[in-house]
Amino acid sequence: MTAATGHADEAPPGSRWPYRKRSCVSLAFDLDGPTGGAMLDGSLWGKPEYFTLGSYGPWRALPRILDLLDAFELPATFYTPAWVVETWPERCRTIVERGHEVAHHGYRHEPYYGRTEAEQREILTRSQAIFMDVLGVAAVGFRTPSGDWSPVTARILTEEGFLYSSSMRGDDRPYLHPGGLVEIPVRWDMDDYAYLAYTRRPDYPAGLDRIAGYGSTLDNYKREFDGYHAEGLCLSTLWHPKVSGKPGRILLLERLFEHMRAHDDVWFATGRDVAAWWKERHDRAPVTEEGS
Repeated sequence: MTAATGHADEAPPGSRWPYRKRSCVSLAFDLDGPTGGAMLDGSLWGKPEYFTLGSYGPWRALPRILDLLDAFELPATFYTPAWVVETWPERCRTIVERGHEVAHHGYRHEPYYGRTEAEQREILTRSQAIFMDVLGVAAVGFRTPSGDWSPVTARILTEEGFLYSSSMRGDDRPYLHPGGLVEIPVRWDMDDYAYLAYTRRPDYPAGLDRIAGYGSTLDNYKREFDGYHAEGLCLSTLWHPKVSGKPGRILLLERLFEHMRAHDDVWFATGRDVAAWWKERHDRAPVTEEGS
């Protein structure tokens, strides 16, 4: 253990990443657009201001983020509701054309935890058909729009041919659900909504009256990365283009990427590549509890 950090000098056994890298970073963006609760209850259509807050993500912020990823030669996964793919097809095709992954995030960002098995399957099959028709790809990854799911969701995903989920919070390494579905955990610590989101009517996040300073946000992000890297773990993100893709905030991500890229022993990979590598090397008796 080092006195300064309290972390082991070497990555834990079994956590060494491809190319003998010490840690893994799987950058991920939720390209929600204006989908979500207000769209599902119909109130969105009477609120042009709220609609445009969401549409800023795929329309204006996404190209800026893709340019930044290109500049640092970083791959990313974009968890995208199929409605967004239908509505901004050219923008979403650009994600694939520039070498990134597009994964499922509902049709209109529906919660899965309160839906029947048939309803969940309908959302998945409808979304997969749109992905194939518009993007020419079948997704293998999934992130639950609500941050939660029903007891049957993991089984459904496996049966529908998905390789992995990035929905749960129970670890900072990938693990296997019963049935073999890979989970790539993601934590609220790396969710830009917790630091930078502010909307009115509805007030979301509830009770939020200000955003965090950019300096402290960047410092938090860097410290999270440093901790994951020191222990040889897998860091994923929960960023939203409509939140993090604005002019000042893109500079925040630029500084973070500079910090990450200063380490030559990090494996940067899409969720698809992380899950495929993990499953190939760790496909054993499935866990019985999240994160065990």
